[in-house]
Amino acid sequence: MRIATSQYQAMMTQSLQINQERITYVTQQMANGNRIQLPSDDPVDSVRLSRLKREESTIAQYRSNIAAVQERMAKNEGSLQNMVNDMNSGRDLLVWASNGSNTSQDLNAMVTSLTSLRDSLMYNANSKDQEGRYIFSGTVTDTPAIAYDASAAPGSRYTYSGNTNDQMVVVGNGITQVGNQNVSGLETLLNQLDQTITTLSASNVDANDPAVRSTLKDNLDGFDTAMGLIGGKVAVIGGQQNILKTIDANHENVSLANQTAILDIGQLDVGSAAIELNGYQTALQASYKAYSKIGNLSLFSAL
Repeated sequence: MRIATSQYQAMMTQSLQINQERITYVTQQMANGNRIQLPSDDPVDSVRLSRLKREESTIAQYRSNIAAVQERMAKNEGSLQNMVNDMNSGRDLLVWASNGSNTSQDLNAMVTSLTSLRDSLMYNANSKDQEGRYIFSGTVTDTPAIAYDASAAPGSRYTYSGNTNDQMVVVGNGITQVGNQNVSGLETLLNQLDQTITTLSASNVDANDPAVRSTLKDNLDGFDTAMGLIGGKVAVIGGQQNILKTIDANHENVSLANQTAILDIGQLDVGSAAIELNGYQTALQASYKAYSKIGNLSLFSAL
């Protein structure tokens, strides 16, 4: 059977092109380590990989949210614990002040410490995060948690100006976590403390005066209430952090399983690919040699 030169050239060109395309494709596979270059290479596994990668992206966002909430909780816990420490010191001072043997000078001397303690509580209550937002104001983070009115009478100068709403953060599929705290109720202690400071500042204050003793008792009760309130928030944060650690560990395990599946489905078998590449290269070289030899033949070539 005779084959026209143009037909033969077209067949050889097509063969060379196919081999070159396969060499290029396998080379790309070996370069990036991925078995599937296009969805059409393996439609079923392509869909599986897409789902796994989408889930991985979601898990990564969950873990990022958890890290952000844990950082916020650590700062909240530190500030709240500072308040509890201050309250312990303040309560000890008031127990001492309630001793009927104290002189006016003794009670006056306690004012400096109580004033520093009051200001420290106020400072911690109005703590800010790295972005300048108030962390104990509920959801109104641009407003100080505790407001102070110098023109008001002692015992009513402090008010809680935030709210008690929760900032919910998504940390899993259908799982949310409260990401903030508030110090509503602390203003009562600050007002009682402010009243105590005013009372003990009087030059002739008497430790056995019923009015003085009533002020001290109310403030002691206020310290107990506030310590229970703030200490309870510290305990809640500790529990929340443990829950977040467990959730994050679960996410990590799922992520590891997903990554293993992605490798199993999409990773290239380098050994098989190398053999395949070598075969295409050999076929391409043989085609070039055959094309070269046959192209030099003619009907008049001597045998």
